Amino acid sequence: MRIHPVILCGGTGTRLWPLSRKSYPKQFVRLLGDKSLFQASAQRLSGNGFAPPMVLTNSDFRFVVTEQLADVGIDPGPVLIEPSGQDTAPAILAAALWLEQTDPDALMLIAPSDHVIPDTADFRAAVRLAAETAVSGRLITFGIQPDRPETGYGYLETDTPITKDTANQAHPLVRFVEKPDADTAKTMLEAGTFLWNAGIFVFSVRAILDAFECHAPDLLPPVRKAVADSRTDLGFVRLDPEGFGAAEAISIDYAIMERADNLSVVPYMGGWSDLGSWEAVLRECDHDAAGVATSGPVTAIDCETSLLRSESENLHLVGIGLKDVIAVAMPDAVLIADANRTQDVKRAVSILKTQGIGQATQLPRDYRPWGWYESLVIGERFQVKRIHVHPGAALSLQSHVHRSEHWIVVQGTARVTIDETVSLVTENQSVYIPLGAVHRMENPGKVDMVLIEVQTGIYLGENDIIRYEDIYARG
Repeated sequence: MRIHPVILCGGTGTRLWPLSRKSYPKQFVRLLGDKSLFQASAQRLSGNGFAPPMVLTNSDFRFVVTEQLADVGIDPGPVLIEPSGQDTAPAILAAALWLEQTDPDALMLIAPSDHVIPDTADFRAAVRLAAETAVSGRLITFGIQPDRPETGYGYLETDTPITKDTANQAHPLVRFVEKPDADTAKTMLEAGTFLWNAGIFVFSVRAILDAFECHAPDLLPPVRKAVADSRTDLGFVRLDPEGFGAAEAISIDYAIMERADNLSVVPYMGGWSDLGSWEAVLRECDHDAAGVATSGPVTAIDCETSLLRSESENLHLVGIGLKDVIAVAMPDAVLIADANRTQDVKRAVSILKTQGIGQATQLPRDYRPWGWYESLVIGERFQVKRIHVHPGAALSLQSHVHRSEHWIVVQGTARVTIDETVSLVTENQSVYIPLGAVHRMENPGKVDMVLIEVQTGIYLGENDIIRYEDIYARG
């Protein structure tokens, strides 16, 4: 009995700003350890008993998904591209309809891409228990054993108290409970019959499609159209925008789970976090004796129960006498917050957006299918970038209306096209691209290629690009 993991990978993670931003959200960031949260999730759901993972993401992250999976040696199943954010119900329905084409009785494991679950063996044991119950047509949701009166999570009420003796079985679900206030959370913790809602599910394709037919039938026609009219693009499955966009944006909890009467809860007693705030990150990090967690070039003096994190090797963060403080330093933005107010980071990002501040959504490093670039210096009529191109990758064949460029290779070798001329440019060599010239850079080598680009002109925006050819099929 193979389980088909379906990894939901489209969130923006604004509560972990400034490290997580819309342009590169938390699931792709190495928040804890040397792997991203997405990579850790994929590894947890791979191997014996699991089919290759299906991933649902948006167009901006499609190459990040495949690159990060390749880095950890995982060959993905279908990667479905959501043309718009319609919440989890349409996404899960699309995954079920896709699997129905080949195996209507397949078991699906729905999992977010950004959770932390340290004990893989215990989690897989819970998944096996859920799968055994789901075979009978039940819809299974996972509940996390709470260890504190948390107000940031929704809860699941079970029919009996959850103990070590009753944890190894599925329980009927009594009801869902929205995020409670502090007093209610304390009462529920003491009752012992409440679990945190993890947003992880196991069910068969047939069972979940029957549930949509019964409880959310209006979603079926548009999402069926999105799947039926999907197209393959460079190995990705692009769901039809018209069909998918016509589906109501609604969560799987509201659309199905809170209405269905065939739900069971599988308790999970091990460690778990959705890393939904910097306070949660602090809780998961290794601490010193004073409860201080540090990352990067940081010096903490007489600090207590605080997180100090610098994401730039050239930016040394110093904290003196801090208590219950979150301090996160990026090259272009710094967050300093009371550890008990980190849920307000999302509010801060909204304020930055209304003020038109680019740091609200964009990282200084911009990731592309071929690699990444970052701006080093920006002036009124010039800009200096560092451009990093993966082996075998190529930028589009393009020209600019408003700027010319100088390229200086500092690592590796670039194959450079300028109009009709193609040449190899190696380390310490440079080339000039006149305004209006049709040009491209490629990395023909087996190591990463790095160059410094100096742009000059009256307009230096990224939309000053006319593309003629692009191996990544961008517009």
